[in-house]
Amino acid sequence: MISLSDLYCVLTAVVPLYVTMLLAYFSVKWWKIFTPDQCAGINRFVAIFAVPLLSFEFISRINPYKMDLLFIAADTISKLVILFVLFSWAKFSKRGSLDWAITLFSLSTLPNTLVMGIPLLKSMYGDDKEAIMIQAVVLQCVVWYTLMLFLFEYRAARILIHHKFINGITTGTINTERNMDNQGGLQKLGGGRGGEDENFNKVVPDSRGTTFNPIVAAAAAEEDGVCEQSVQACHKEEGKNSTKKKDGEEETPDAIKVTEYSSSISSQILRQILKIVWFKLVRNPNSYASILGLSWALASCWWGIKKPQIMENSVTILSKAGLGMAMFSLGLFMALQPRIIACGKRLTAYGMLVRFVAGPAVMAVASIGVGLRGTILKVSIVQAALPQGIVPFVFAREYNLHPDMLSTAVIFGMIVSLPITVLYYILLGL
Repeated sequence: MISLSDLYCVLTAVVPLYVTMLLAYFSVKWWKIFTPDQCAGINRFVAIFAVPLLSFEFISRINPYKMDLLFIAADTISKLVILFVLFSWAKFSKRGSLDWAITLFSLSTLPNTLVMGIPLLKSMYGDDKEAIMIQAVVLQCVVWYTLMLFLFEYRAARILIHHKFINGITTGTINTERNMDNQGGLQKLGGGRGGEDENFNKVVPDSRGTTFNPIVAAAAAEEDGVCEQSVQACHKEEGKNSTKKKDGEEETPDAIKVTEYSSSISSQILRQILKIVWFKLVRNPNSYASILGLSWALASCWWGIKKPQIMENSVTILSKAGLGMAMFSLGLFMALQPRIIACGKRLTAYGMLVRFVAGPAVMAVASIGVGLRGTILKVSIVQAALPQGIVPFVFAREYNLHPDMLSTAVIFGMIVSLPITVLYYILLGL
C-alpha cells in the first residue's frame, strides 16, 4: 500500500513544476508583465539553449553499456505496434487518413519524459530509476522525433505530388496558374475545390520561406521544380501517343510510360524528402545535444573519464535552469492561447483517452510480453501515462497538422497529469 510519505515525496517533486507554470501563466494573463514578443524570446531561449543543455546533461550521465534492453524492447515494440495499427487503419479504412495516423501516433507514444517524467518517476520509484527515464529520452530524441519529422515531410511531399502530378495526369491538362514564383514558392492552387486543396494551401503557403527556414525553403523549391519537370515530361509524351482506351482493351504503351514516369518522380521526391529531413536535423540543437550526450557517455564509460570541471560547470549552469524554464515557457504558451481547450470537448476527450489509456495499455502489454516484472514494469506503464510531449506540438504547429489538438493535449494534459499519474502509481502499488 502507498504510504502518505511516499505520496508527499511525489508532490514535493511535481508541485514546484506546476507553480513555475502557473507563475508564467499569471504573469501574462493577469499581470501583463510579458508581451507576446518577449514570450517569443523566452521560448526561443528555452528551445535553443535550456532544453538542449538539459538533454545533454541527462544523456551524458547514462551508461550505454548497461542499458535495460528489456525496457528498450518494450518501448520500441509498443510504438511499432501502434504505428502498424494506425497506418493499416489509414490505408484500408475509409475513415482512416495519414494525417490522423501521424497525430494519433504522437498522442499515444511521445510523452513529456524529460521535463515531467524524470522528476516524477524518481520521486515515485527512487533515484536509480532515473537511468530508465534517460534511456527513454535518448530513444525519443534520436529515433522517434526523427521519424515524426520524416512523416511530416512525407505528408507534405505526397500532397504536392497529388496536386502537381496525379491530378494533371488524370485530367490531361496542366493548370497554368500553378507556376513557381520568383521566390521559389507556389502560387495558390486553383479555386473551386475543397478538402485536400484547402489543406494543401495550408501546408504549402504562397511563400515557402514563411513556413520553413531558408535552407529548407531552397530544398522545397527544388522539390517543386522536380515535380513541374516530371509533369511536363509526362504530358509531352501523353500528347504524342495517347489514345482513348475502350472497355475491355489492354493497357496502352502510353499508360505504361506514365507509370514509369510516376515511379521515377516517386524516387526523386523521396530523395528530396530525405534531404529536407537532413536539413531540419542539422539545424535542430536538440539533435546535437542528443548525439553529443550519447557520444560523451560512450567515451566516458569506456575509458573511465569525467568531464573537466570547466566543461561541467559551463553545462550545468544553464541545464539546471532548463527544467524550470521549460515549465515557464509552457505557462507562457498557455496564457497566449485564446482558450485552453482549443480543439473542442469531443476531440479533447478522445485525445485524453489515447494519451492516458491507450498508450499505457499497449505499453503494459508489450512490457509483459518481453518479460518485464516488478518495479520496472510499473515504471514503464507510468512513463507511458505522462502528459503529451512539447516537441511533437512544435512539429504539428510548424506543419499545420492538427496543432489545436496537440496544444490542447499539452496544456490540458499538464493540468490533469498529476492526479492521473498518482492514480496509476496507487493502483499499480496495490
